[in-house]
Amino acid sequence: MNDHDQNGDDAARPNARPVVRLKPKAEARAIRHGFPWVYADELVTDRRTQALLPGALAVLEDVERRPLGLVTVNTKSKIIARVLDRNPDAEINEDWFAARLRVALALRERLFDQPFYRLVHAEADGLPGMVIDRFGPVAVVQPNAAWVEIHLSALVAALKSVTGVDTVVKNGTGRSRGLEGLPEETVVLDGLVGGPVPVPMNGATYMADLLGGQKTGLFYDQRPNHALTARLAKGARVLDMFSHVGGFALAALAGGANSALAVDASAPALELARRGAEASGLADRFDTRQGDAFEVLEALAAEGAEFDLVICDPPAFAPAKPALEAGLRAYERVARLAALLVAPGGYLVCCSCSHAADLSSFRNASARGIGRAGRRSQLIHTGFAGPDHPILPQLAEGGYLKSLFFRLDG
Repeated sequence: MNDHDQNGDDAARPNARPVVRLKPKAEARAIRHGFPWVYADELVTDRRTQALLPGALAVLEDVERRPLGLVTVNTKSKIIARVLDRNPDAEINEDWFAARLRVALALRERLFDQPFYRLVHAEADGLPGMVIDRFGPVAVVQPNAAWVEIHLSALVAALKSVTGVDTVVKNGTGRSRGLEGLPEETVVLDGLVGGPVPVPMNGATYMADLLGGQKTGLFYDQRPNHALTARLAKGARVLDMFSHVGGFALAALAGGANSALAVDASAPALELARRGAEASGLADRFDTRQGDAFEVLEALAAEGAEFDLVICDPPAFAPAKPALEAGLRAYERVARLAALLVAPGGYLVCCSCSHAADLSSFRNASARGIGRAGRRSQLIHTGFAGPDHPILPQLAEGGYLKSLFFRLDG
C-alpha cells in the first residue's frame, strides 16, 4: 500500500483529518467491540503516518476504508493509536472533556460521601492514557499519553467547571510517560498547593504529598482492602511492609489494632505516615521503621518478632513481561519472609500491582513462599481495586491490583 493509497482520499477533503489504516491481519472487530488500543504492528505506518506528531488526531479505518473512530496517534509508542471517540468527526475540546468528566463524576458521587477518590481511570472512563485523582478541592492529573499534553488546557478548564476544584496539579512522572517519549515534571497548573493534603479514608486521616509523593500522592486503589484489613485487625499486632504513607497500618489502627509498625525505605513517606497517625489520634499505637523491606523482614525474624497481621504491598516487581520471572521470585521471597513473622492463626496479606503478573501466577508465587516458610495457609479473600478504578471489560490490563488474604496455621 503506497502513500497515495493510504491518504489519497484526503486530497478531495483538504480540511479533513489524516487517515490511518489497519493492516489486513489486524482485528478490526475488536476495535468495533470496544478494544481501545492499536499496537504498532497492526497499523500501516507509511511516510505520512510516520510524519504525524505524537498525540496527533486521526481517523482510523479498516482495510476496506470504513471508519472505526477518532484516534490519537503516537508512532513512538508500542500503543501506536488509542481510540478517543467512536465518532470520527468528534471535536476534542472543553465540551468533549466535560461530557466525559460528568459521567465519571456521577459514578464517584454515588460511591463516596466525600470528594476523595480516583475521578478518572484512563480507558475505562473513556479518557485513555489519563488518570485523575481528587483530593477535595485539588485534582491531580497524570497525563500518561502525548495527546493529553496537547489538550491539557481544555481538560483543566473542563475539570474545574464540572467538579468545582480550584487547584489542578500535573504529575508528569512514571514509566508510562517514558514509553510515550514524554519528559517527567510535576507542576501546579492552576491554584495553590500549600503542603500535604489531609485525606479521610476508612476512619483514618492520611497525609498526601501531591507534589513530591509517589504517583498522585496517595493510593486510592487499596481502599476496600484497607477496610477488610481493619476488620481483621481488632486487638492485633500489625506489621505494614512497604507502607508508603501508612495505608494499611492506619486503617488497621482505626479498626482497633493494638499496635502497628509501618516499614518503608522512604523517610519522607514515613514522616507523612506519622503525621497521619497524629491527625487520626492514633499516634500512641503507631511506630515506624525505615529500611530495605527484605533486610527489615530478616532482621525482625532474627529479633523474634511476631505479629497477628502482616501486610506486604510492594511496588511493581513485574511491571512488564521481561521482568516477570524475577518479579515472581521476589513475590515468593516476600511471602516466605513475611510468613515467618505471622503468629499461629494470624493473617498475611500479599499484594501485587504488577501488570505482567496475572492473578494465578501471583497467587502461586505467594503460596509457594508461604509453603517454603513451613506454614499452612487458607486463602480467605482475593481483593482488587475499588469501584472508582473501573475496568474496561475488553482490556484485562486494567485489573492490575491483586490482594490475597491468607490465614496461617502452625
